[in-house]
Amino acid sequence: MIARLHTAGTKHRLPRQRSGIYRSVQYVSTRGQAPALAFDDVLLTGLARDGGLYVPAVWPLFSKDDIRSLRGLSYAEVATRVMAPFVGGTIPENTLRKIAEDAYGGFGHTAVAPLKQLDGSLWMMELFHGPTLAFKDYAMQILGRLFDHVLAQRGDRVTIVGATSGDTGSAAIEACRDRDNIDCFILFPHGRVSPVQRRQMTTVDAPNVHAIAVEGTFDDCQDLVKAAFGDTEFRDEMTLSAVNSINWARIMPQIAYYFWAAVALGAPERTVSFSVPSGNFGNVYSAYAARNMGLPIETLVVGTNSNDILYRYLESGTMEITGVAPTLSPSMDIQVSSNFERLLFDLLDRDGDAVLRTMNGFRQSGSYTVEPERHARATALFRGARADDDEIVATIRAIAEQTGEVIDPHTAVGIAAARRTQAGRDGSIPMVSLACAHPAKFAEAVERAVGTAAPLPERMADLMDRPERQTVMPNDLSSLKALVRDRAARRGAAA
Repeated sequence: MIARLHTAGTKHRLPRQRSGIYRSVQYVSTRGQAPALAFDDVLLTGLARDGGLYVPAVWPLFSKDDIRSLRGLSYAEVATRVMAPFVGGTIPENTLRKIAEDAYGGFGHTAVAPLKQLDGSLWMMELFHGPTLAFKDYAMQILGRLFDHVLAQRGDRVTIVGATSGDTGSAAIEACRDRDNIDCFILFPHGRVSPVQRRQMTTVDAPNVHAIAVEGTFDDCQDLVKAAFGDTEFRDEMTLSAVNSINWARIMPQIAYYFWAAVALGAPERTVSFSVPSGNFGNVYSAYAARNMGLPIETLVVGTNSNDILYRYLESGTMEITGVAPTLSPSMDIQVSSNFERLLFDLLDRDGDAVLRTMNGFRQSGSYTVEPERHARATALFRGARADDDEIVATIRAIAEQTGEVIDPHTAVGIAAARRTQAGRDGSIPMVSLACAHPAKFAEAVERAVGTAAPLPERMADLMDRPERQTVMPNDLSSLKALVRDRAARRGAAA
């Protein structure tokens, strides 16, 4: 069967194509000034050359029968089927299946992403059973293998420059360590990640990975990465690529666990909702992508901590930057949610010029407002809720007392948001709250809530004793470029 485009329908219906044998999928930039690319080029490019983010030109549409066919499959097989339409023939499906089986075969739970029921309609999906104990592993373990496959096919190498608020960095370093065709530089805010998060990055003894502590916030790190990609001469010289969720190949594998959970709870006959603790909007955008593919999702709850730019946007229709305050959930201490641009692209009817004007204005003024009709389209699906440190601690304590489960502070944000938005909702529709990190990664918050820190898994028991390797640098683009050039040159000379 040849896939067909969905062109009929209302003005705001997103372009889709039927499931089946997928032709080569093209990706377009949210800012409309960069060329459309196939998946393998998007993988290696990361950020579009016009500063935009790549999204599929059409969404693959899964029928009810397609969704039913996922029942009883392993997690790796579900991930393969969900990802296959997005690679569009650039990677053979049997190769993709082997990548998924290798990626998830070593995870610490046989279910890979197990579901636990917390009360009558609230479920928790554990996404911390990967090698670095955070949900980022579910995409990053795929991403590293995709890089290996495509670079080997082309005989190329890349330099990865990424920013992290905590968990992306360790997952990226673990996925990229010791790979011959990759040099990996991860920037994180100096003194603003947890000790476990920092050590997961700085104790990896591999010549191709570099942990860089930047004097500033996560947003400063993210701005440095975007500026490096925006310098086309430097970008081409170093063959830059991205592992942040600005890279579509980071979003794609995350879509799978939404299908996995929904099918386990009765989809497609049963509708589900999700509560997602969110800073950079990438994880909850993956749920939005699943819904565009046909997964029956009623509501997506966006949970934020005190750095609540996303909550304020959903309440008002205005995206406005304020200061970043350190919290007990540091991975969400963000004020510029890069992935929201992908949703904005759809809210602006996929008009790249309009997105470009909006984002340029946002950079200059620190705010933008969308028209009420466009904002209403967002709030028809997305609801926001926020939790400060006191509520995070109270939620960790309450869940431990009620269920015996010890959760991390980011997971607590998601559960607090879910419970706040469940009032008055249809109790027959399950709400799945995402547990995005292992509680051992955030000892301070957990100990404050329940009196004792959660232990690290046995394989990481000596983490706090391992020697660290990191470089502290100022928030300065020229310093970053000099460091990347120097380290890459040393690697090239040693090769």
